[in-house]
Amino acid sequence: MGFEEQIMEEMKIAMKAKDEAGLRGIRAIKAEIIKAKTDPGANGILTEEVTQKMLLKMVKQRRDSLEIFKQQNREDLAQKELEELAIIEKFLPKQFTEEELKEAIAAIITQVGASSVADLGKVMGVASKQLAGKADGKAISAVVKELLTK
Repeated sequence: MGFEEQIMEEMKIAMKAKDEAGLRGIRAIKAEIIKAKTDPGANGILTEEVTQKMLLKMVKQRRDSLEIFKQQNREDLAQKELEELAIIEKFLPKQFTEEELKEAIAAIITQVGASSVADLGKVMGVASKQLAGKADGKAISAVVKELLTK
């Protein structure tokens, strides 16, 4: 079953269960799918890479909004963002734990031959490509900096 079909099935289930939060999250994904398919050059086709980038972008947007809402003491809006975030994350591949991330980045540092913070750009380029979808960019950057400053 393709990604779009999976989203439609989840939408039907959420509608039948009258799951408002689930439905809101799935509708947001559906809207992004339509937008991605109509982007110039997409030709109405949604590749797995495009899907993953789209979902990661949505997760980042929700996390940023969540942070802002918490700063402004808007718990009602923060709760909605949390609910949507949980729905969107269900469709992403399993994220690395901090320990798995450190191991993967240590291997990349060895592979690239990096030895100091001056090599940060080299490591980040490789790490961002290899770990795309498995870890957040901020987390990757933090671990790379930590390991290169030791």
